[in-house]
Amino acid sequence: MFRKKVRFSATLPPDTDDNKMGITMRINLLPGLAAGIMLLAGCSSSNQLSAAGERVTFVDEQPASQCQLLGNVTGSQSNWLSGAGGENSALRGAANDLRNRAADMGGNVIYGATSPTQNLLSAFAPLDSKMTGQVYKCP
Repeated sequence: MFRKKVRFSATLPPDTDDNKMGITMRINLLPGLAAGIMLLAGCSSSNQLSAAGERVTFVDEQPASQCQLLGNVTGSQSNWLSGAGGENSALRGAANDLRNRAADMGGNVIYGATSPTQNLLSAFAPLDSKMTGQVYKCP
């Protein structure tokens, strides 16, 4: 019942072709890994409010008759990697995107903003959050 410990070493002598290939593979892997990390970091960021988007406001009442309807617009926030912020964070990102898009259209008021309710699938998969509203340009 004596057990003898045996150690195995996988270290190759420095002058073998196999060892050189391993070093080359590690070096080639680093740029790919770095690019993947940057890509994931870019996907996880939420929509930031632009300077023009800051001037767009949400209203609950129908805008006055002197306001011009520019159209409907939808803002969205991808939740694939930013889901950790929670539903409120995702809706804030969608609202920021909606305000930025309204500003790009020349609007300064969003009326009737709604967000579709979550469904069963959204409990299991990080779906995009969306917010839709009517864009007006008011004096």
